[in-house]
Amino acid sequence: MTEKMLVFVGTYTNQPADGAEASEGIYVYQLDLASGAMQRVQTVPDMVNPTYLAFDPQQQYLYVANEVASYQGEPGGAVSAFRVDRASGELTFLNYQPSQGNGPCHVWVDAAGKWVLVANYGSGSVAAFPVLDDGSLGPASDAIQHEGSSVNPSRQEGPHAHCIMTDPTNQFALVADLGLDSLIVYELDSETGKLTRTSAAQAQPGAGPRHLEFDPSGRYCFLINELAATITVYRYEAGDLHEVQTISTEPDSFSGENTTAAIHVSPDGRYVYGSNRGHDSIAIFACDAETGILTLVGHQPTPGRTPRDFTIDPTGTYLITAQQDSHNMAVFRIDADTGLLSDTGHRAEVSMPVCLKVLPV
Repeated sequence: MTEKMLVFVGTYTNQPADGAEASEGIYVYQLDLASGAMQRVQTVPDMVNPTYLAFDPQQQYLYVANEVASYQGEPGGAVSAFRVDRASGELTFLNYQPSQGNGPCHVWVDAAGKWVLVANYGSGSVAAFPVLDDGSLGPASDAIQHEGSSVNPSRQEGPHAHCIMTDPTNQFALVADLGLDSLIVYELDSETGKLTRTSAAQAQPGAGPRHLEFDPSGRYCFLINELAATITVYRYEAGDLHEVQTISTEPDSFSGENTTAAIHVSPDGRYVYGSNRGHDSIAIFACDAETGILTLVGHQPTPGRTPRDFTIDPTGTYLITAQQDSHNMAVFRIDADTGLLSDTGHRAEVSMPVCLKVLPV
């Protein structure tokens, strides 16, 4: 087993409101699996808001959402492609394509490595791009504009596509739209890259669907709702979603303002984790393998404000959090028997971290 892994960090590069030093772009850290210590090994500068990151299945290429309203003088955001040096973490820029909308906040690569999918939060649209032979991106094969609104006038005045990802069969793409309170299912044509809407599951009014993840079996889909600070469990089969449970990510005793952000499932599928921004914690749930039902195990405070994202290394040993407004990352060890987290004390400083992705080396 490898003793070290690389952690790639996407960031906001604009000047932080608290006057802290602005980020330069994407950062690469080395994670020591024995101790949990992190050491910076690469900085990829001269990028604008390289927020969300996604590797292709062979982990040879990295695709990046440039979360802006205009890019290189043209309206709309962009998605950029890089070649990855697996040994050093060095990134070589290949090209970029307009994201077909404003504020792209999530990017995903299908299981065949043929299509890159992007969710544009600002404009509430999604798009698909072909991956060319050298890993670069061709022009969009499809782009779909969502329409509608929901009950929260300040956050749901229009569509806000927040996440797009393929299901375990790679036949369907699911989109969490915060503005529509909807989890929309599209069929992905593996030959043409066209997206065809097939169904949708409506969340509670005002819930604000944000991100989702499947359990290892592919039978259950877990959707974290940003505005309601809840997780909804769906039984899933061939593009069909059936709600099983909705559970709060907050402690019963908490009465402050809070929104959720990321959700991830442990590699063995036994635990589901979600980040709270306001309560500033990671909510920990045990997952019943047969029913998908979640049971709250506890909450792990984060060492700083606004845990925007977190990641679990592929061995299931560590969970790493990214505190956007405290400009730091923290490493926690996962108890395999309980799912609980213990703070290793290891920290890494980086301005406004948004997304974390781990690459074995």
